[in-house]
Amino acid sequence: MNNYKITNLRTNKNYFLNEEEKTNFFKKNKVQNYNIINLSELKRIRRNKILDNIALVCFFGAFLLTTILIIEKYY
Repeated sequence: MNNYKITNLRTNKNYFLNEEEKTNFFKKNKVQNYNIINLSELKRIRRNKILDNIALVCFFGAFLLTTILIIEKYY
């Protein structure tokens, strides 16, 4: 279930709603007056960036370790 941050563009008031509450909210209000941010998607993107950084560090560490082992063995 997705979570949303809905901001009123006129008053800058924030609402934190799930999908069901969001549909009920927009039955009463016009969509044009609000900015909608999907918090679940932002959390997923942030987690993926962290995992990408961990993968790059592991790759660099493996490359460095392999280089050191090759140098010790052949020189």
